[in-house]
Amino acid sequence: MSINLRRWTKMAEGISSAAATSATTTTATSSTTTKKASLWPTLLRWIPTSTDQIIAAEKRLLSLVKTSYTQEQVNIGSGPPGSKVRWFRSVSDEPRFINSVTFDSREDAPTLIMVHGYGASQGFFFRNFDALAKHFRVIAIDQLGWGGSSRPDFTCKSTEETEAWFIDSFEEWRKAKNLSNFILLGHSFGGYVAAKYALKHPQHVQQLVLVGPAGFTSETDHMTERMTKFRATWKGAILNHLWESNLTPQKIIRGLGPLGPNLVRKYTSARFGSYAQGDLLNEEEAKLLTDYTYHTLAAKGSGELCLKYIFSFGAFARSPLLQSASEWKVPTTFIYGIDDWMNYKGAQEARKSMKVPCEIIRVPQGGHFIFIDNPNGFHSAVLYGCRKFVSPDPDRQSLPEGLLSA
Repeated sequence: MSINLRRWTKMAEGISSAAATSATTTTATSSTTTKKASLWPTLLRWIPTSTDQIIAAEKRLLSLVKTSYTQEQVNIGSGPPGSKVRWFRSVSDEPRFINSVTFDSREDAPTLIMVHGYGASQGFFFRNFDALAKHFRVIAIDQLGWGGSSRPDFTCKSTEETEAWFIDSFEEWRKAKNLSNFILLGHSFGGYVAAKYALKHPQHVQQLVLVGPAGFTSETDHMTERMTKFRATWKGAILNHLWESNLTPQKIIRGLGPLGPNLVRKYTSARFGSYAQGDLLNEEEAKLLTDYTYHTLAAKGSGELCLKYIFSFGAFARSPLLQSASEWKVPTTFIYGIDDWMNYKGAQEARKSMKVPCEIIRVPQGGHFIFIDNPNGFHSAVLYGCRKFVSPDPDRQSLPEGLLSA
């Protein structure tokens, strides 16, 4: 447990002790009961985080990266109350910001923009920035409502509005940064957003790199027999109800108050430590990633509330990418970990209808977070997929040893 986490725990213990003392010294029984009832919910809502703390945790995590970088909050505009653009809508005209980090590179390097997945932020790519910055001008962002970006109230009420929240805010960021002709890499839900963005604004994207992308198949396309049976049970019905009620993992973290950091620590230790394959996190990496992850999850809920509008229970897309495969206008490389729970067969189905170059690469010794599990294999896959931008003789380059073509 880091020093900060110990402080949080001590603060929680102090609040708990004060609550007990206050309740004990109350003379009337009814008054004591009332105070206990009012103090404990306050304790459970205690969230020791802020945007400043997210950025500070980001800097600590990125201290592991050797390449120099610039962090900035890019102003993407504002909107008055009642605005038709829901991601602008607010109770005032305060501007929205997208948190971005840009890594030093040679002047003529192709631009690679990296977009994180659900429940993550740009710092999750910390193991990749040094290697990729040798070949690209790397820019990583926190999507609107995530990480160190602005977290406006989430007012979307449909799949279309929710997609626009992410696609249009990214487009405003692109305009503010005056970017075009870039390679767009997205992981998981970020892959879904990247693909949808490229469908709407293909003129700005030279190539897509989709890493374990979510959202290719719908519930009706690939509902497994096991899932069908499970949803028919009382447990399945309850979980489906919670999903439709928009109960997110972040809400659980926030609800646990001072216990949240320990839960996050257990998750990162298990997922990227004892149960991981490939290149395990060392002690310092695990500590800094845990700290960073906690702050990004415990902050105000915003972008996370997209979940039920983009996916039905079981992570099936409500507007699957497979349906628009024939409209694809950007060459695409798919990258999956061998043990990725996202099924690469959805990409194979999409490829049958795509009219642009498309290849699917599977990387060994890793799962859904292949860029953390096996960073070297991931880097090889990205460089091979983008070989026409970084290789002097791309037509003669063969698939690196260990990678599999699907």
